[in-house]
Parts: sequence; structure tokens; C-alpha cells
Amino acid sequence: MPPIAPLEVSPPTLTTIGTPGLWAITLAAVIALLILDFVVTRRPHEVSMREAVGWSAFYIALPLGFAVFVWQRWGGQIGLEYLTGYLVEKSLSVDNLFVFMLLLGAFAVPAALQQRVLLYGIVGALVLRGIFIALGAAVLANLAWAFLLFGGILLLTAVKILRDQVTGRGHEVDVSQMRSVRLLQRFMPVTETYHGPRMTITEAGRRTATPFALVVVAVFATDVVFAVDSVPAVYGITGDPYLVFATNAFALLGLRALYFVLHGALSKLVHLGYGLAAILAFIGIKLVLHWAHGVWPGVPQIDTLVSLGVILAILVLVTATSLYATRGRAGDELASAHVAEPGH
Repeated sequence: MPPIAPLEVSPPTLTTIGTPGLWAITLAAVIALLILDFVVTRRPHEVSMREAVGWSAFYIALPLGFAVFVWQRWGGQIGLEYLTGYLVEKSLSVDNLFVFMLLLGAFAVPAALQQRVLLYGIVGALVLRGIFIALGAAVLANLAWAFLLFGGILLLTAVKILRDQVTGRGHEVDVSQMRSVRLLQRFMPVTETYHGPRMTITEAGRRTATPFALVVVAVFATDVVFAVDSVPAVYGITGDPYLVFATNAFALLGLRALYFVLHGALSKLVHLGYGLAAILAFIGIKLVLHWAHGVWPGVPQIDTLVSLGVILAILVLVTATSLYATRGRAGDELASAHVAEPGH
């Protein structure tokens, strides 16, 4: 009996809808929206709920309108991949907001400056995601086991998130231990007070950093960690680098306004970590099965429509269980506030 030759697996061929013209229009639109956000936040002010809801509605309508365009132009399968990828990125971005909220609190950022800090964080995240997306496309195009690698990253990340959630360390922030902050403090003195959105001032003839600079550096550092998780996750939904970038960009652009809409509700999403761990583990398994299918064609794959249904079900479940678990908190907080009032 002749020996069985090993099955050779070629790197996947990436297909994309991203023509040079579409990339140029998309990048120009992203830059224009960022400039608009900087214009809106040029004068530091505390964001009202009405303003936050208005901008959030705009940044939700925009990607949904783009989904209609993609669906009509390239068909239902591409449209489904885009919508599923956007849902995954939006879910992960809500988890990002937890960390942003803790950083803003740890640095005691004045309310009027918070949206400018968030905007810098979004710009940093977009740049980093762009770099990671390009690297991911290069890896997928040249390594036959790239999907196995990405699947492993997501499974390890899911285990870490689950462990942190179980032990209660899911969203701990120790500013004094952040390497990025300590590095800046080593090279520059830091003032004790904020000076508006200025990152440095001249004090006693010496260039000095402000706390605003520290918090921006801290946000940039967390952006790196978020990019490592989110880019492989959306590559588990679609192999199109353009769709990966579009889903990341649309999910990130609305974060500034979404933060102020969800600020009060974030603390109630106590089970979100479990949901994100389940989503990342599911996509990790999907990637591993995709790789295995290329080696052994009999191995089943998970359809994009099934992925969308599973992700939606997980998000609905953890939201419902979170709200049920925290159903008495609002009343307790009101009672505490009432007792604390003078004269009562």
C-alpha cells in the first residue's frame, strides 16, 4: 500500500470589496468625522444627555445605512458579514467603555474634559486597528495556519476574561502601576492640576506635563490591548480587510457619545464579561474549525448567519441577567442618597 501523502494546505486567498476608490472615500469620511468631533469638542463642556443621545443616534444610523448600501451593492452574504462584524466590534467597544470610565475616574478628569480624552482614545484606537488589520491581512495571506493562530488568541483571551470576571478583577485599574504613565513621569515632571485640554505647560521655565497628558497616554496604552482582541475577532467573521476596517471604524467613531449615554448603565452590566468571553470563545472555535476544514474537508464550518444568531442570543441573555441581578440597586442608591441629605 503506497504511503499517504500529507495534505498540503495553501494560505487562503483574501477577497475584498475594497477598491482603491472605496478605500479613499471611506478614509476621507473617517477623517472628516474625526475633524467634526474635534470641532464639536474644541470648547470643553459637560455633555448633556440630549447631546449624547443625538450623536449616538447619528453614529448608529450611519453604519446601518452603510449596511444597506453594502447589502444592495454586494449581496446578502457580504452584508451579513458586515453586520455580524459590526455587532461583535460594538459589543467589544462597550467593554472598552468600562476601562475608559475607570481611567477617567482614577485620574479625576473634570467632566468638561472627558469627551476630549475619549476622542484622543478613539483616534489612537483607529490608528492601531489600522496597523493590526494590515498585519492580520498579511498573516492570513501568507500563513496556512493563520486562522488557527487567531483562534488560539481568541480562546486564550476568552479564558482570561472569564477568569477575571469570576475573581472580580475584570475592570481593575491601578494608575500607579501602568508602565506608560510611569515612563512619562520618569521623563517629565507632572503638575497636580488640569489646565484645560493642554497636555504640557511651561512652569518655572521648564516644560511640564499635565494630568491630561497622563490620562491620554494611559488610554493609548489600553488601546493596544483592545486591538489585539478585536481585530482577530472580526477576522473570524469576515476575511475581507476592508470590511474589518469598516466595522472597527464605525464601532469606534460613536464611542465618545455612547460613553455619556451608557455611563449610568455601565455599572449594571455586571455579566457582560461572561458574554464577551462566550462570544470570543465561540469565534475562536469558528476560526479553528475553518482552519481544520481546509485540512480535513469533512470538518464542519459555522455559517455567518448562525454566528449572528449566537452572538445576538448571548448579548440578550447577559443583558437580561445583568439587569435582573442589579434590579434593586437603583432603589438602594436613591435611599442612600436620601439618608445622606442634610436635614433628613
